[in-house]
Amino acid sequence: MLAALVAASCSSNNIANEDMKIIAHRGGALLGNENTLSAFRKGIEAGADMIELDVHLTADGAVVVCHDESVDRTTDGEGRIGDMTLSDFKSVHALDRETGEPTDETLPTLEEALDLIKGHADILLEIKRSGSGQYGGLERKVLDLVASKGMCGNVIIQSFDDCVLENVHLLAPDVRVEKLIVCRLFPGVCIDNGINSFSFEKYNFCASINSMGAFTSKRFVRDCHRAGKEVKIWTVNSPGRVVPGVDGVITNRPDLFRK
Repeated sequence: MLAALVAASCSSNNIANEDMKIIAHRGGALLGNENTLSAFRKGIEAGADMIELDVHLTADGAVVVCHDESVDRTTDGEGRIGDMTLSDFKSVHALDRETGEPTDETLPTLEEALDLIKGHADILLEIKRSGSGQYGGLERKVLDLVASKGMCGNVIIQSFDDCVLENVHLLAPDVRVEKLIVCRLFPGVCIDNGINSFSFEKYNFCASINSMGAFTSKRFVRDCHRAGKEVKIWTVNSPGRVVPGVDGVITNRPDLFRK
């Protein structure tokens, strides 16, 4: 069973389902080439309330946008981001999602993404881990960039990693943080980076519990709301598959939800 399961506001107010936020996953990964500036533009054009993106740290300390810890899958290059300089990272090109051919577009830095999205949508920003653990100082660099753009109220930080969330909350208590999980197996246990303890008290500083849509039940949504938490579900690409009562849906097709 376990194998099958694994296979910017600063408040935590509950909102009604009719106010459900539409969040463009990686900018809208079925609309464009994921986690690129062009994808973020498409997500904004589709009417997304928020753009979801992922960040890593290069060897020379630049905060960059990519889902995977390497550039192998989504670009014409190879290598772990943590081993690359910013110049190395900018030398590779995003692959066209339909043809698999290289495009003229490079992957963005977080600063470039913030500059593009600011004023058009809020941001749900996932801080990633490297294969060997946390990126040293990534949380501080992200928060400093967000603050420098005057976007602390427009950026939400989410992560599967409890240490990341705790660091962000310690460094910037007013920045909203949200806990990513795959699912709650049963009361007291969840799957996130592994199989770990789960309680609303443990995540009392998190405004939302963001769980995999396929494993999110109406009971879990109810329990979260009773605990004063919102619920966002990922990654759901059909409006017909939304669990009633959720507060946000993270989707590769924001256009379908807006229609």
